[in-house]
Amino acid sequence: MIKYKMKYFEFILTRFLDYIRNDRAGVSSRPKWRDLNGLEAFLVSYYVYILANWNNKVLYIGVTNNLIRRVYEHKNKVIEGFTSKYNVNKLVYFEVTTNVYSAISREKQLKCWSRMKKEAIINKMNPFWNDLSYKCV
Repeated sequence: MIKYKMKYFEFILTRFLDYIRNDRAGVSSRPKWRDLNGLEAFLVSYYVYILANWNNKVLYIGVTNNLIRRVYEHKNKVIEGFTSKYNVNKLVYFEVTTNVYSAISREKQLKCWSRMKKEAIINKMNPFWNDLSYKCV
């Protein structure tokens, strides 16, 4: 049984290292999330995050697989839309999961909550509503 687990671990590690090499080489055949299993599933993270504007009056809820990149895009207004229009670029809350379905469902759940409930979960994690993006980098 141990021999089987070691071979499976080696197989997963080999696939992961090939994935990293292909990613660095710019090869576009990156595996989809459905192809990931075992160890690779633990290396993929999805984030549900809440952004606020400078006076915390406007909130934006989103989901991403790369929080640092996505916050950078919001801060530098790379993508035109709600966050660039209302200057929403302060990361005040985030959650991490390894399952994309749970991340999307959590995003939808948070979007349905009242403002008061959203403020309550932000206050638990970040009572002073500081920008957490500086801690992510």
